[in-house]
Amino acid sequence: MKTIGMIGGMSWESSKIYYQHLNEMTREELGGSHSSKCMLSSVDFDEIERYSFSGDWDKIGQLMATEAKKLETAGSDLVLLCTNTIHLVSNYITEAINIPFLHIANATGEAIQEKGMKRVALLGTKFTMEEDFYTKILEEDFGLEVLIPNAVDRESLQSIIYNELVKGVFKDTSKQVCLDIIKKMKAEGTEGAILGCTELPLLTPANEAALPTFDTTKIHARKAIELALS
Repeated sequence: MKTIGMIGGMSWESSKIYYQHLNEMTREELGGSHSSKCMLSSVDFDEIERYSFSGDWDKIGQLMATEAKKLETAGSDLVLLCTNTIHLVSNYITEAINIPFLHIANATGEAIQEKGMKRVALLGTKFTMEEDFYTKILEEDFGLEVLIPNAVDRESLQSIIYNELVKGVFKDTSKQVCLDIIKKMKAEGTEGAILGCTELPLLTPANEAALPTFDTTKIHARKAIELALS
């Protein structure tokens, strides 16, 4: 089994779910007492959050490159960035290391293709929904049509993610907001909804959503296990 290197802490609420998924999926594949060979380099999210809101993405990119190099030097065979939004600076990581980097949008695109869907909604932070680093991969590499919520709903998601979810706060009222947004996107003709923030699956149960949902945390972890066992 190859060793999976994880850049986590963005937020640690979802990083712990990555660790859980990697170990459960390894046990499912190999049986017995098998668990995942992995390393975690975790950052201080307050610092990342401040740089995000001030628009200093170069600084974030430099920090991510440093963490990725740490993992490579320590013996990781591939790298996961355990967040959707910070993939905005994934080029800094790929330029800094000589081991494979698994982009979350590529893993998600494959999962959507497997379901035969063509028109999907993307929910996440405003950075993920409004910048093109995520949608460009889904549209150009996987031929998908990606719709995002309206401006008011994008603000609601941003507030829920940064003021609640990354702090470990999960409210029923916020869950309902997310479910209502998915319902609106269904009315616009989307076939599925990407939960494009690694904390969103913790808030929004798949069995309560009006559309099939794509849990990007689980999808990303599953692809990492496939690569680690290949």
